[in-house]
This record gives sequence, structure tokens and C-alpha cells, in this order.
Amino acid sequence: MKFNPKTDLELIREIDVPVELVWKAWTEPEHLMKWFCPAPWKTVECEIDLRPGGRFFTVMSSPEGEKFPNTGCYLEVVENKKLVWTDALKEDFRPTGTPNQCFNSYFTAHLFLEKSGSGTTYKVIALHGDEESRNKHEEQGFYDGWNAALNQMIELIKNGGIK
Repeated sequence: MKFNPKTDLELIREIDVPVELVWKAWTEPEHLMKWFCPAPWKTVECEIDLRPGGRFFTVMSSPEGEKFPNTGCYLEVVENKKLVWTDALKEDFRPTGTPNQCFNSYFTAHLFLEKSGSGTTYKVIALHGDEESRNKHEEQGFYDGWNAALNQMIELIKNGGIK
């Protein structure tokens, strides 16, 4: 994977929680539902089949109660190190046929985790098919939203919500 600043978005942070707990936060539905959407939004459904070709499905609920289902497929799973998924495919690598409802395009996400002392270097790259899709994702709050959700995850881990 080669980062292209014209079509990709990147978030890198040093966080003071262990890699293993970040992995659990991302891979166990009961944990992911508690932090995945920036408040006041909520994740009200989650299914994870953690394998290449496995389903990654969430339903986000707006403060007004509007539901936003997101279907995806895991492309790569390396425990405690890397998750890659896309919303262009559903389980078993079948095309979804329906672009992401929020910005009417597809994207592929790469999550990289690396131990850093007692914490984690946390890196996410969102790949888009073109500059327009990338820019729309950024304008709709990629940095604010992903940082807010990450802060919620860190708080959940520090408060003992994931062990």
C-alpha cells in the first residue's frame, strides 16, 4: 500500500494504552459499539467475522434516531498489528453494489498498531478512488470524527471497560 495524499487520508497518534486492548476494542463487537461513533452518535449494531473475507457490519444512529448501516469486508487481519477492510465489498469478497451512504463512494481503511513503550502507535489510512471522494470524506469530518472516536476508545480502556 502506497499513501497518496491526493486520494488518501491519514491519522497517526501515540496513545497511552496497550496494543492488545486497542485490538480488542476494534475486534470485539461489544467493545466496538461503545466507542466507534463520536458522541452523540451511537453504534447500535455490530457484526464482526474476523478473517479475510469476513463481514464487518455496523449500524450508526444519529442523535435524531436515523440509522446508517455500513457493510464491509475484511481484507487482511494480523492480530495486534493490522486490520484492513473495505466497504466496496461485503462478506466473502462479494461486491456491495451500493456506495457508502454518508459520502456516496467507497473507501478502504488500513489500521496499523505498533507497540510503543507501554502504549501504541495508532495509524489509520483511508484510501479513496479519487480526490473528490477523499475531499468529501475530509470535509464531512474525517479528522474530527476519527479523533473523537479514538478518544472515546482510549477513555473506555483507561476506565477498565476493556480488559
